[in-house]
Order: sequence, then C-alpha cells, then structure tokens
Amino acid sequence: MTFGFAPSSAASLSTSASAVSASRLLEPAEWAAAGIPLLRNPREVVSGLHTRHRPRPATAVVAVLDPEERLLASASFTRRTAPADGWMFRNALLAQLRRVIPHDLRRRTPIRTAVLLYCREGDARWTEEDGAWMWGLRDACTLHGLRCGAYITLTHDGWQVLGEGRGGRRPNVDSAPEPFSTSEAPPPPLRTGGAASDVLRRVAAR
Repeated sequence: MTFGFAPSSAASLSTSASAVSASRLLEPAEWAAAGIPLLRNPREVVSGLHTRHRPRPATAVVAVLDPEERLLASASFTRRTAPADGWMFRNALLAQLRRVIPHDLRRRTPIRTAVLLYCREGDARWTEEDGAWMWGLRDACTLHGLRCGAYITLTHDGWQVLGEGRGGRRPNVDSAPEPFSTSEAPPPPLRTGGAASDVLRRVAAR
C-alpha cells in the first residue's frame, strides 16, 4: 500500500477557476477570424458614444446599431474591481441590452448589431481584459439575437477598433465631447450603473 498527498480542494478549485477564466477570452486572431462586420464610419460611432456617455477609465458603453449604422440604443456602466472574466462581462452586457432594447431571438438572421466601447488605462495594444470583453460581447449578442459588432478601446492615446487596425487620436479619454450638430436629435437619457453593475457586484462578491 502506498500513501501520498492529494492536492487540496482549494488549490484544485483555484486552478480550475483560472483555466475556465482563461478559456473565456478571445485572442485577436480568433476575433479577426469571427467575421465581425466592419463599421463604415467608426470615428462617427465612437464620437457619438463619447459625446453621449462621456466615459472615464473602466467605463463600458454598449450600443445597438441598425443596418444603416444609426444608433438605436446605448447604455454605459462602470466595470467593478474584479479579475477579468468573459462570463461576468457577458452577464453585465446582457443585463444592459435587456434594459434598453427588445431581443431579436425570433428572427432567423439578426439585423441589428451591438458594438462595445471600453474606456481604459494603458495603450491600444490587446490585453487579456480586452479578450474577456470580446468573449462577453459575442456571447451576449448570441443570447439577445444580435449580430456581434466591433470592440473599440478608448485610451489616453485615442480610440482603436481591435482586430481592424483602424483608430484615431480623437476622441480620447481626455478630450472634451464634440457638440451635436443642429440636424442631430438630442442624445437619449444616459443609462449608467443599474442592473449590470449589480451583476458585477454580485459575481465579484462570490
């Protein structure tokens, strides 16, 4: 008979959780191969969301566009301090989408597209946090019957559409919002915090 030491259950759970979390992110190559539709005018989309929500670092802005790339709905919330996890981000995004726009699950083919603008510190290079947001956006879109659209980062250096190589210096984290044109409708009421923040808070507390 031989005796040995089995790994503690806590250590096993920790290793398992790390492996699962690591699987809930998308690498840039995976994102590029997913067939994400290109924005016709990404700067216009970014400027519009920046003006409406005025995001600061750790703020996520999810927006739904119609086939003509007109903004139908948007919501913003602050990311809670917790390890980056695609499942947690998916739940937060899905909660916001459910608040601002009906699902399209009855349609055979999605016609509306969700895009995500995430304001953060650092430069425009891909991070594992970005990978978790990408995974979360793709999954939330599937569950809400939407097409998964662009993932955009907003930093002090400017904005960048990850996986496309398109970006610009303005708007950025420090720039003032651009004024709305006289022909543009006034911005919808800002949606911040709410259900998504509650989801993040509950998951982080587990």
